[in-house]
Amino acid sequence: MKWPVLLQLATGASGDGTEAMSPRTRALRPRYAGASVARSVCPYCGVGCGQLVYHRGNELVSIEGDPASPISAGHLCPKGAASYELATHSNRLTRVKYRAPYATAWQDLDLETAMDMIADRVWASRERGFVEDVDGKPLMQVRTVAHLGGATLDNEENYLIKKLFAAGLGMVAISNQARI
Repeated sequence: MKWPVLLQLATGASGDGTEAMSPRTRALRPRYAGASVARSVCPYCGVGCGQLVYHRGNELVSIEGDPASPISAGHLCPKGAASYELATHSNRLTRVKYRAPYATAWQDLDLETAMDMIADRVWASRERGFVEDVDGKPLMQVRTVAHLGGATLDNEENYLIKKLFAAGLGMVAISNQARI
């Protein structure tokens, strides 16, 4: 009586429970069984859909919708559902592509080198364009550097960026793509 149809007929079961499963099906476990889980937020559009990120031994195992999320209730759009592949795809770029001014070829840079280059260039541009005062009145701003934030940032991150760039660097052109 291992065959599911015979088991269903013999027990009078409805056929939508374990009686409809073969032993192989009953033995199946989710790919994330035994993995640790971390709650996260989808990196795409900025809606804030909740995700459960399963990991085992410093390796990503799966990314699923978070049923406890008040925003998405466990559902993800097609892009959010593809988050696992975004992070693990074999063709994912892991180095920065850089083309120097007037060069015709791209070169690979490690992330730390690229970030240092960006910081140096932002600081040099700030130094060139920083205005301390106008007509004897303190101004303390730079008009040669701007920042456009992404819609995937939450309010707190945008607040910190605004504070850093306005008070720390003196930038006045700060916006977010959600306004465009």
